[in-house]
Amino acid sequence: MRKLALMLCVLVAAGAAHAETRFTVEDDLGVLNPQDTGVQMLKRKIEMGVIDSVTCSLGINATKNDNHELARKLTRRCAEAGYTKAMTWMSQLEDNGMGGDYNPDAAAEWDRRAAEAGDPVGRYNYGLDLMRGHGVAKDEMLGRRYVDQAAQDGLEIAKRLQRAGYDLDEVTPDADNWKYAPLF
Repeated sequence: MRKLALMLCVLVAAGAAHAETRFTVEDDLGVLNPQDTGVQMLKRKIEMGVIDSVTCSLGINATKNDNHELARKLTRRCAEAGYTKAMTWMSQLEDNGMGGDYNPDAAAEWDRRAAEAGDPVGRYNYGLDLMRGHGVAKDEMLGRRYVDQAAQDGLEIAKRLQRAGYDLDEVTPDADNWKYAPLF
């Protein structure tokens, strides 16, 4: 029995050693053995206009891997297709100048769109934007209403802000105060 198992292992190892590697071939008829994972797959899906929840979630992973230009391109398409999580990620990209210029107005607009689509994180973020006057005209009362909606949706950070009497330092200590200071 041991000899049979050993022979089987040798045959499998020999077969693996002689197996051909898969090459991607693209011609007029399409793509043979296309990349199923990684950055090349993302680029191919963007070129093909594929927008679905799996592809959109990969844009967020591209953001985490410091490929901000690719993340921005894919995430923008997903946000424009109505994926609210992509809208909140577009806001983050705009608000931190990742893959493009720092743009608080665009960040607040993406937060607003996510909020209006019913996303709790979008509601919370837009509420913060309004309370600070960051990228949008300051309206503390309207901002609190958005935070309250997010808390009602079950978002813990929104509940924490409520418990702190809407003290913004409770949820975002002074690390980004330079962003929220008046520009005049």
